[in-house]
Amino acid sequence: MPPGKVYFANLRTSFKENLFAKIARLVENGLKDAVMPRDLVAIKMHFGEKGNTAFIRPIFVRQIVDSIKGLGGLPFLTDTNTLYSGTRANSVSHLDTAVGNGFAYSVVNAPIIIADGMRGASYSAVRIDQEIFETAYLGKEIVESDALIGVAHFKGHELSGFGGTIKNIGMGCASRKGKLEQHSGVSPRIKRKKCVGCGECIKHCASEAIKLVEEKAFIEPEKCVGCGECILICNQGAIDVQWDADMSRFQKKMVEYAYAVLKGKQGKSFFINFLTNISPACDCYPHSDTPIVQDIGIMASKDPVAIDQASVDMVNREKGADGSCLTSSKGPGEDKFRAVYPAVDWSIQLEYGEKIGLGTRSYDLEII
Repeated sequence: MPPGKVYFANLRTSFKENLFAKIARLVENGLKDAVMPRDLVAIKMHFGEKGNTAFIRPIFVRQIVDSIKGLGGLPFLTDTNTLYSGTRANSVSHLDTAVGNGFAYSVVNAPIIIADGMRGASYSAVRIDQEIFETAYLGKEIVESDALIGVAHFKGHELSGFGGTIKNIGMGCASRKGKLEQHSGVSPRIKRKKCVGCGECIKHCASEAIKLVEEKAFIEPEKCVGCGECILICNQGAIDVQWDADMSRFQKKMVEYAYAVLKGKQGKSFFINFLTNISPACDCYPHSDTPIVQDIGIMASKDPVAIDQASVDMVNREKGADGSCLTSSKGPGEDKFRAVYPAVDWSIQLEYGEKIGLGTRSYDLEII
């Protein structure tokens, strides 16, 4: 397989070319190939949880919208509802959160359509016949779109090491049924010594899987769907991922779902990673910790594996940011994501993506 072409733009600007013009130049070739006049174009976003501040700036997304409209496409911003009961668990609160975070029509110049319906039950079944899944269950509106543009905020993630293009489309395009399938087997665990029995996790558990036993929280594994809401809620740090679960299998599931999303959209998809505000955790958190490295730039590619490989390589080449959560591997060339999540091997998603034909880990980087 030939190396994937990845385009990169740093954040340097001048009076001759501002960042909006630079973004337009970065994406013009890929969009031109993927978008035809009157195409319904899904721009897969993460609008950020309420309280989060690391998500991609809406004014940058508008430039991508305008570039698509310039080609005659009909773009809409989209995401699917979450498993956990945060501020994006149904379409009403999801839209309210998106607008509150700045993704209003007047700012982004495009409508928002939540792809899996009011409560995550609107999906299309896509046959893929892979190692784990025969069928994937994706947000219906994403499947029915003519083209897909993935716009991802590249950052750390507690289950996959980092979250980029593959996670944005693999997990992010899944319906509630699809998310349940991917998270099964990844139930959290309670650290009893840290638990104070406050009951906040019980209030926020949508599947009613947590109860108090001898004034300590207890998770009933047969009820737990693995959404991770309780991890986000606990102020005591008493709930954590069960690292002896099969994290390799979780990443493979996510990759197979990414494969499903792109089925039928060969030549009609394009991916953009923003290497800015590179926070240690997902934008699903209702807060954003200090970035682990400085802002780097923006990448674009037709290859979802190559763009994530190039992005993780570029982050790891940077010096770790002072004042961040990094306590080791802060030098240039050291693995920042393994430093944050030592038990997670993020390379699994890239290796498996290459194995099943999602893309290639080798890439040719062109700086614009």
